[in-house]
Amino acid sequence: MSRKYVIINADEVDSVNFDQVDETSSDSVRYSTDGSKTFVKFDSDTTPSFLDGKTQYTHSEILAILATDEWTPDGPE
Repeated sequence: MSRKYVIINADEVDSVNFDQVDETSSDSVRYSTDGSKTFVKFDSDTTPSFLDGKTQYTHSEILAILATDEWTPDGPE
């Protein structure tokens, strides 16, 4: 079993069953810099039904995505 990551739109957070993912609430997820997206992770071979049809990423793939400007704000200006 390996950890999987799924990016969702911020307006989908209300549909997340936090009993099926590693995050505990909508307050514990990380949002993109513009606040439009977030992601959840889970450690199950069975994909939670509310994530069906969504792209799943590995740890290395999500790290590359989170390193982009969309997810990491610029340093102090």
